[in-house]
Amino acid sequence: MGGKNKQRTKGNVRPSSSGRAADLLARESGVVPGFVGFGVSTSSDPGYVPAVQGAEEIDNQVDADFRMVLRKLSKRDAVTKLKAVQEFGTMCQERQPDVVKGVLPYWPRIYCRISMDHDRRVREATQQAFEQLVLKVKRNLAPYLKSIMGHWLISQCDTYSPAASAASAAFQAAFPLNKQPEAISFCKDEILNVLQDNLLKETADTLSDPHVPEEEREAKFIRLLTSSLLALKRLLSILPEQDRELLKERLTQLITQGKFWKYSKHKTPQIRGAFFELIATMCAHTPQLIQAEAARACSAVLLSIDDTDPVVLPPLWEAVLHILSCVDNCWTHVSARKGVMPKLWVLLKEGGRGLATSLHPNLLPFISKLPAEVTQPNLEFSRTFLTSVIQGLLSDRAKSSPSESAAIIFATMECLRFIVLQNIGEEQEQRNIQNMLISEQLLPLIDRALGNPSLQTGPLFPQVSDILLSWEKRAVGKEAPTFQRLLSDFWEGLGRLCTTYVDCEEAERTALEGIASLLQIMHNPNSASKLTKKKKTVKICFTDREERGQGEEPPRETPVVEEHHCPLRNGHLLDLVCQLAELNMVYVCDCESERHLRFLSQLLRAFPSPQVFQVLLRPEEMKPEMGPELGPLAENAAVHFLLQRVTVWLKQDDRKDTDFLVDMVFSSLQCCSSSDDKTLILNHISRDLNWSVILQLIEKACADPVRLEVFIGWLRGPVLGERLVGLAGELCVMGLRGSPSSSSHHAHGWPLISLALSQQHNNEPLIGKAYVEQIIDKLHTTLSEAKGMSDAGNMEPLVTFISDVAATFFSSVKGCLLLASAEELLMTVFQLCAQDQTITHLSDALLLNLQHAYTAGIQSLITNLGAGVTKGTLLHNIALWVKSQLLTTHLTVKSLQLLVQAVESLAQTIASAQKTSCLLSQFIFCLNPTEEEWSRIRQALLPQWVRHPLLCGRLRVSGEYPCMDAWKFRATNRLPAHLCVSALLGRIIFTAASPDDQQVEADFEIPDLKHIVSEIFYGLQWCEEMELSPLMVSEYHKLLQSWSLEQRIHNSSLIRTSLLDTLFTRSQEEGSLWSLALAKYMQNSKIEPSHIKALYGNVESFFPLSEHSVSTVQVLCPFLASEERESLIALCVAELLNWQDREQDCIDGVWGCLAVLLCCLQADTAVEDEILLAVVATIAEWRNSREEWFLFNSDLGKVSAAWLLLAVEMMRFLCWMVDHSPTVLGNTHWDLLLCSMLAWLETARENSSMFWNPWVQLFVCANCELIVRLSEFFTSPPAGVGEQLPPELNSEWKEFFLEGIHNLLLPLLIKIPTDFTEPDDPLFPLAVLRAVGEALIYIPVELLTQNKLPPRFVADQRSSLSEPLQTLLNTLSPLLLFKARPLQLAVYHILHKVMPLLPESDSESASAKSDDEDGEEPCLSPPAALMSILSATEELLESILGGVQVGEFAVVQPLSMEHCCILGYLLAWKLLFTFFKASSSHLRAQYSLHLKKTRSLHKLLLHLFRLMPEIPSVPGQPAEPSSKEPKTFFTESLSLSPRKTEGLQFEVPHLACSVYYGALKDLPAMVRLWWNSQEKRVFSTVDKFTSKYVSGVLSAQEIASVQSSTQTFENMTVKARSATREVIATYSVDDIFIELVIQLPQNYPLGSILVESGRRVGVAVQQWRNWMLQLNTYLTHQNGSILEGLSLWKNNVDKRFEGVEDCMICFSVIHGSNYSLPKKACRTCKKKFHSACLYKWFTSSNKSTCPLCRETFF
Repeated sequence: MGGKNKQRTKGNVRPSSSGRAADLLARESGVVPGFVGFGVSTSSDPGYVPAVQGAEEIDNQVDADFRMVLRKLSKRDAVTKLKAVQEFGTMCQERQPDVVKGVLPYWPRIYCRISMDHDRRVREATQQAFEQLVLKVKRNLAPYLKSIMGHWLISQCDTYSPAASAASAAFQAAFPLNKQPEAISFCKDEILNVLQDNLLKETADTLSDPHVPEEEREAKFIRLLTSSLLALKRLLSILPEQDRELLKERLTQLITQGKFWKYSKHKTPQIRGAFFELIATMCAHTPQLIQAEAARACSAVLLSIDDTDPVVLPPLWEAVLHILSCVDNCWTHVSARKGVMPKLWVLLKEGGRGLATSLHPNLLPFISKLPAEVTQPNLEFSRTFLTSVIQGLLSDRAKSSPSESAAIIFATMECLRFIVLQNIGEEQEQRNIQNMLISEQLLPLIDRALGNPSLQTGPLFPQVSDILLSWEKRAVGKEAPTFQRLLSDFWEGLGRLCTTYVDCEEAERTALEGIASLLQIMHNPNSASKLTKKKKTVKICFTDREERGQGEEPPRETPVVEEHHCPLRNGHLLDLVCQLAELNMVYVCDCESERHLRFLSQLLRAFPSPQVFQVLLRPEEMKPEMGPELGPLAENAAVHFLLQRVTVWLKQDDRKDTDFLVDMVFSSLQCCSSSDDKTLILNHISRDLNWSVILQLIEKACADPVRLEVFIGWLRGPVLGERLVGLAGELCVMGLRGSPSSSSHHAHGWPLISLALSQQHNNEPLIGKAYVEQIIDKLHTTLSEAKGMSDAGNMEPLVTFISDVAATFFSSVKGCLLLASAEELLMTVFQLCAQDQTITHLSDALLLNLQHAYTAGIQSLITNLGAGVTKGTLLHNIALWVKSQLLTTHLTVKSLQLLVQAVESLAQTIASAQKTSCLLSQFIFCLNPTEEEWSRIRQALLPQWVRHPLLCGRLRVSGEYPCMDAWKFRATNRLPAHLCVSALLGRIIFTAASPDDQQVEADFEIPDLKHIVSEIFYGLQWCEEMELSPLMVSEYHKLLQSWSLEQRIHNSSLIRTSLLDTLFTRSQEEGSLWSLALAKYMQNSKIEPSHIKALYGNVESFFPLSEHSVSTVQVLCPFLASEERESLIALCVAELLNWQDREQDCIDGVWGCLAVLLCCLQADTAVEDEILLAVVATIAEWRNSREEWFLFNSDLGKVSAAWLLLAVEMMRFLCWMVDHSPTVLGNTHWDLLLCSMLAWLETARENSSMFWNPWVQLFVCANCELIVRLSEFFTSPPAGVGEQLPPELNSEWKEFFLEGIHNLLLPLLIKIPTDFTEPDDPLFPLAVLRAVGEALIYIPVELLTQNKLPPRFVADQRSSLSEPLQTLLNTLSPLLLFKARPLQLAVYHILHKVMPLLPESDSESASAKSDDEDGEEPCLSPPAALMSILSATEELLESILGGVQVGEFAVVQPLSMEHCCILGYLLAWKLLFTFFKASSSHLRAQYSLHLKKTRSLHKLLLHLFRLMPEIPSVPGQPAEPSSKEPKTFFTESLSLSPRKTEGLQFEVPHLACSVYYGALKDLPAMVRLWWNSQEKRVFSTVDKFTSKYVSGVLSAQEIASVQSSTQTFENMTVKARSATREVIATYSVDDIFIELVIQLPQNYPLGSILVESGRRVGVAVQQWRNWMLQLNTYLTHQNGSILEGLSLWKNNVDKRFEGVEDCMICFSVIHGSNYSLPKKACRTCKKKFHSACLYKWFTSSNKSTCPLCRETFF
């Protein structure tokens, strides 16, 4: 067979197994030689599995698949067998019965083998498969039963439980329960054959193959023996009586074998255990056989009595008991005294060696079966037996295990009782035994228990009590003298024992507690029922029936104690108690022993009888003096003891623990007959008791209903009530002082107050009602004072205590709020909860306590009293207080949250406590402000919200605009009242009322619901328009989002229509924010057109147009039908054409009509050209007759908003015309448009100081938008439009207007940051910058190179640039770092246009320099203005990103200072790369040298790997990966638009990726140099990132640029292969032919480019190597593309062929970095070198000699 792990040869058909060999043999020859197999089958069928379809008569039943599986079952590998068995089971389940039947002849042999397999999984699976086979073939199994049954029975006794269970399941599937004995009986002989073979003949070696490991063989043999013994037991148990008789002879053969009996001494516990189980079964079912072999059986079993293996012991003892019952003369075969009993004594003394729970329950049956000759002499035997058992309690296992200890105790007591019953009588021997049992066994055992707490809690004391009860019962019959003597001996001995312990000054506390516990259990056995566990019962088989009838109890049963039966008929117990109490009192009085005092308390608790109290009083104390009120009780000893002893002990100052003394009070009072007497006594003693004692008294009284009934008179009486009121007052005064109390006042006072207020008896307070009211009043007064105190830090404990008391009181006392003081307290608690912690100085934990208190109070108020919200009620007062907090107190977001939480919790409590919602509706109605209040708080909202919608064009609002100061934010963290009210009401309505996100319930009527909801929308809209600044607005908005308030409102269908009506009406009446709120609501709710139509009826209703109706129409326009919009256009145009018919101040109407017309046009409404022409003509008419409307050369600071809006609407209309209908405009219209645009721009420039005004900003933005549209239009006019325009228009635009626009715009861009220096100032005109920046993108390069900016130069700045260019650079570069993103991007776009022009001046100056200039390699700085930006920002970036490791992603907050700095830095680098790209190779080398010296690129790359995301994928892609490559920041182009406001969080990461891509593309050699110099972690990070995300994109582009290149080389052709990432260059000149293959690496451009030689003809090997090395060097060390490297290499080779010799230092003709030829010649050897190479040679060698001839170089 081939090795498992070998790779098979492709096409190899030679089989590697015998199975496949047979298969192949059959296919090729068709006949198989007969393989004879030997099976266990008794039928005539062959026992082998035929391999193939050879002998049809034998094999036509076996299915091919089954045959394959059966063959696999004979494999050795366990996994193969397991899979095969599972497959066999599945096939049996799925195939037809006829197919499965074909397997049956072959199954027995296979089953018998694999059911004994070593692998337990195989055995289990075999039985499961067998079950499937049985279920399928059913009766057809019968012929094969005999061959299977033996192993089947053994399998049912498998030591692996799952396998045994599976075999039993298969057996039950085959035979119903009543048929099973019949089936076993049918096969009994065959079964016995198998079992006998296994037990007598098989060995470990015969059972397994020799190659199986020895351990495995041994394990299998042991398992087989165990299973066989258990199977024989099972066989005997199941077989009917007559069948067992038939097998008698066979079984006799088995048990007469010596080998069989040796199993009792086998080294394996499982075998011994199974053997003893079998012996026990044989004793039960075939006793004659055992009796015949009595000698062997008795010695095998009884001499193994000390076997303590956990597996063996239970079956062994079962066998012991059976042998004793079955074999009458068993003790004749073994020596009890020498062989058995000594072993048993040792075992018992060791506590059963940890198996007491299994062993000890057998002891009683064992000794009951012992004959007299074994137990003689009885006294010695009983003593040794019980002593050994009791000694077992000292074993470690018994000490540590309660169950072991309990088993030993149960056995001891059972056996002791049994021995007593065996020895009833008055003979001397019997009396000796009785005395021994009491004095030597029982009393010492009790003595031991008194010193051992674990024995005290065990079953010993209840067992002793049981024994005494049974003896007392028998002490009245014929055996009375014996039992009376036993009892008196016991009590006498116990008395001596207890006295010994008590009569000692240093008495053991454990012993005293034990004595008290014992006496208590004797007095009341039921008190121990919880401590003892249920006894394990043992069945005993008495062989002699008469033995039971001798009047003995079955010794194993514990007598049942009836509750009414008093065990103390003879008074022994009480006498002992009195004796101990009297003795104990001596130590208490004389020695003041605390232990004895506790013992006395325990005694009195169990025995509160007058006799005991009588004993406790000394003779001189019998007649104390008592007051007149206690006179009638003068004779009661318990009262005397209480007053003269207990109260004195209770008042001792140094006593800490009084718990047991309080128990004595209760014990004493139990001897008083009437409740009044008890009340009198308690009143008397409680006047001057400690608070801790009173707390314990009340707690213990409340814990027991019977006691409480007795004590209620004292609890409700004036003595206790007045003391508690006084206590509450003291506590409050101390709390307000903030003084930490050292007395027990604080420790016990507050719990006592809480207990007194919260406990109830028969629905009444525990103490008198009047006292409850007084206490609550004190608490409320104190809490109110604490609330007003500024230094509330010390108030914390006081407020905590009061809140705890209040919570307990409210939650537990019904009707508590009927008290006025309780209502006030609840109100104060609520106010504390609802206020900010900075005011109340409360901790979070305390706040939770207070919330719990007021929730409990409100719940109690509603559920028990059915409260309303009418004037003067608690809920009404709370609502008014909350409303005043909202309207008058300036809340922060935190304090608003607290207030909302408190009110929400209140509302939820109301909602949950009352089934109908009317109460909650009334409460919300009280919270809701009036219409005047709403109006007032709306007007108080800051007006800055106007700017955003105005500049976005979403709202057209004129009105009087405020002065400059109004636009500045007043920095505050206080929320406007409007936001607070709407948040609170929204939260209450939509969360408290419908917490399960359902719609507000139908019966939940709130009269002003639509108004409240519309105000919520108004507030939300205000937040949005404020662009969520300042910070408090943002926090507020987040809070509302976390509540999902808006979503809940949209989901509520009840208010949808009414809300739309309300918002529309408000929009029509007031416009402004209402219109925006209406727009938002309509966008988010899918409103049907019919609803919108219903709002306004017809479009004429909007006319005459006002500002509010214009706003409303603008909002509705996108939702209107096209017919409606056409009607609006018709009405507006009519109004515009008749503008002269209006009064003088018609400007409002004119801009309104123009605005509505534009809204309709922007909604894609169809309109005829004539109408548009008429509107344009009207505007032209205004130009002539109303020129002031155009605001040319006006002071915009003095113009009204309406005039500005009219100008804006004209710009917007003209803009729309350029976009949509440019062909409608005639020559004069274009003149009007272009001249107006330029004039407006001039006006804007003159009014730049007014840019803080949003309307002026709008004016500039609209004009810039018009410029952008015109620039786009003239740059690329739409198809077919150019011919229809006026002929001169294009040239006019280019020659005049374009220059005019940009000569105004460029200075304007520079002027804004000088006029407005603070970009974070609310007045900063960011929108203007966006618009101007966008317009400047279209500025032509010619205007930049000839700009008219004021000259600006920097001292010491070396420059070869023209003055205008240098001025432009110096002016704009610093603005790259101005904190206004639009300005940064506008500057970037402008400079990007001029960057390619800059290297020209450097190349001119470089060529002007002398070529012969010696020295090191020349380096040139890139533009100084840009380099200064880099040097300024590098340090800043280091401080920003210094803490981030290279390779980790630093998240930059958009528009922050860091964002501005990083953006400027990256933009400067992008400009530098543009500059690099435009420069020639030799200049690029000089620039890169400069970057190398300044380490700028080094720093850039480190920063980039902190700014690029770890996974640079473009956001918003689908989650599941598509077949296309995912888009990354490297594959997608970057949009740097000044106007962009969305997705700014991705701008810096995307820009960083773009810069990294540029660095790799334009400066690959420098990046490669940097990469190779990095530490290992950075090196691998950069490598992985570049390989994964950049190399593929860059390689593809490099290859594509080679393919698409138009550059041609003389004598050289270049091709590229994109699939293999290769570039092939072929150079040929004359007879020389060279082919080079350039292979790009996976991590291009970091890794080295591989240059391989293709074909070469006519080149020497050395020369060839030199050229290969040169090309490799150029491609690795040049900062350029592959084409540039090839070009350089070609020039080198060309020069070589022209006869120019190599420089002998660098072995190259053209220098690698400065591209010069070798010119410096040695005068001696005449060889020429590059200047830079020589310089390097001299400086590195510190010599001035020629590298070749070593002569001095001159």
